[in-house]
Amino acid sequence: MKFTEEHEWLMDEDGVVTVGITAHAAEQLGDIVFVELPEIGAQVTKDDEIVVIESVKAASDILAPIDGEIVEVNAAIVDEPGKVNEDPQGEGWFFRIKPSDPGQMADYMDEAAYQSFIG
Repeated sequence: MKFTEEHEWLMDEDGVVTVGITAHAAEQLGDIVFVELPEIGAQVTKDDEIVVIESVKAASDILAPIDGEIVEVNAAIVDEPGKVNEDPQGEGWFFRIKPSDPGQMADYMDEAAYQSFIG
């Protein structure tokens, strides 16, 4: 698992990367009440705004951490946004992306570095 400075996590499983927000980010946002996900098949570029989440505290955009094609979205969190708060690094994942440049994953922190980052 890799982590971004924007508090996203990425997990590569057989060349498809699952993306969500960290428990730290979910805690900072508070109760999430709305999630808008990208379209399956969308071609995205790193740093594109591709997910909108709204919580009782704020609205936030989630950026694409890598270039690629969206191959799956977690429709369950659209119907039940609270799943992101309940299990942000499990059932609360946002989307899966097929990277066009898997090497971009190397730019991100491992868990120990992320824990130090949020310190």
